[in-house]
Amino acid sequence: MNTAPKITSRVPSISVVVIVYNMHREAPKTLLSLSRAIQVGVEAIDYEVIVVDNGSEKPLAKVMLDELHGDFRYYHLDDAPPSPAFAVNFGARKAKYPNLAIMIDGARIASPGLIQTASSALSKFRRPIVTTVGFHLGPEIQTQSILNGYDKDVEDKLLDSVGWPQNGYRLFEISALAGSSKNAWLALGNESNFTVLPQSIFLELHGYEEKFDLPGGGFVNLDFFRRACELEKVTVVSLFGEATFHQVHGGIMTNRPAPKVGRELAKYREQYRKIYGFDFALPPIKPVLYCRPDAATVPGIIGASKFLAREFTSLNHETVP
Repeated sequence: MNTAPKITSRVPSISVVVIVYNMHREAPKTLLSLSRAIQVGVEAIDYEVIVVDNGSEKPLAKVMLDELHGDFRYYHLDDAPPSPAFAVNFGARKAKYPNLAIMIDGARIASPGLIQTASSALSKFRRPIVTTVGFHLGPEIQTQSILNGYDKDVEDKLLDSVGWPQNGYRLFEISALAGSSKNAWLALGNESNFTVLPQSIFLELHGYEEKFDLPGGGFVNLDFFRRACELEKVTVVSLFGEATFHQVHGGIMTNRPAPKVGRELAKYREQYRKIYGFDFALPPIKPVLYCRPDAATVPGIIGASKFLAREFTSLNHETVP
């Protein structure tokens, strides 16, 4: 990996591609979290949000989109394939800025410094692959919490209890690490649900692999992440103190009851083997930890530090006889 800094005088601009499907409760929260009303430190950053609706029976309300503070565009795909791979590539083709941020699951609330810190990271490294950690809202990973009564009503009350959206960093207090991010910022996860990279690298990878045609995409996001991280001379960067927070919504995998997850994963692994001829595995890469310790992002760093302290305390207690 090449971790030599690349100092530029220009603030990197970003086209954020968000894929939604039947998320009429969740998408407004996600898009609000990405708006200029919530994102901090973005006054000098040009960014747009491209919302691609992958065939929802009912399109998102135009009035909701018009009320968002920022540059938002919405596309509804008729007769969309069940996998979001085509939708991601479609959104990327609509982008007007030289850097892309891919949010394949539009049910994820962004932390307030995500755009600012991602833009800063893009300016500091050559051929950057900027990654984020994923959390699930609720007391535990949602494949477990939904078995214990966690649902949309409980989640809405939980969000109200921490004053969201006024204080987005308090989401760390009411969330659990996603299974794909079990090591938090300390190691490479299986995927990133907000991957930021130059458009040139996205094109080098030929975008998302549309052979992943299962509902929800199977391992399509993991595959893209793996291929990006394995490219020559890239720097994999993890944004410490920033994250995305998954809302419960009946998703293909994230909200499938735990006992059924294994069978679905077996299908995904089988498809991956058919496409590539080998099993999925992450590359042995350690990401560069990056943060911006200024007034705008300090709350995220503090929130992340408190989360890690809480997790390690819990682990230590579990090991005591």
